[in-house]
Amino acid sequence: MRQIIVLIFSIAVAFTSRATDLKSFTAEADQFFKKYVADGSVSYKQIKLNFHEVEILYGKIGSANLTGRSEQEKKAFYINAYNVIVIYWVVKHYPLKSPMDNSGFFDKVRHNVAGEQITLNALEIKKLLQPYKDARFHFVLACAAKSCPPLANFAYTPENVDQQLTTRTRLALNDKAWLKIYPSQKKAELSKIFDWYKGDFGGDEKALISWINLYRSEKIPATYTVGFYDYNWNLNE
Repeated sequence: MRQIIVLIFSIAVAFTSRATDLKSFTAEADQFFKKYVADGSVSYKQIKLNFHEVEILYGKIGSANLTGRSEQEKKAFYINAYNVIVIYWVVKHYPLKSPMDNSGFFDKVRHNVAGEQITLNALEIKKLLQPYKDARFHFVLACAAKSCPPLANFAYTPENVDQQLTTRTRLALNDKAWLKIYPSQKKAELSKIFDWYKGDFGGDEKALISWINLYRSEKIPATYTVGFYDYNWNLNE
């Protein structure tokens, strides 16, 4: 009986340790983003001078254990992991003019995420977009470019991730510089994200406007035509 009790206690301690590690990663990522991200821009040069900080965070992504985690914990972890990885990979090869200057940045380079070797594209699609069918993820993931939705200067938490997703989506879709409306031309110029991932937003132009209007204060008339402005891949620094 005593051996069984000891075993149960050991399992409980191990689980608690894993939970503490995940919370620790989130807290450290939060401090990191607050220190180096402002107004959607990243201080890559300063991070380069303190490279060990992002290197430690990057290492913790690989050793994370998601066994038994809730959906909210997984969502928050994968978002934070994605954003840390993007910043880490830029800084590792800094100076860069664009993330596209590094071959395979999104679709070929594999990273250790919770024990799985995976590319950024696969992380976005297989761990977030496909399982949860939630287009709001497009507005919280870093892409290291000026045309990317503004990057938050905080980490996402299991307790608040759904609210945070909505807040960041509304922020981007009500930003006049990011989503461009021309009333005189009865036209809306959208980010190429809506073109590349059209299926996530309903599949056609009318569906795009309907989806966007869910989060806009000033609705876009359904009669407006839709266009997509050129994506600026210059580094968001």
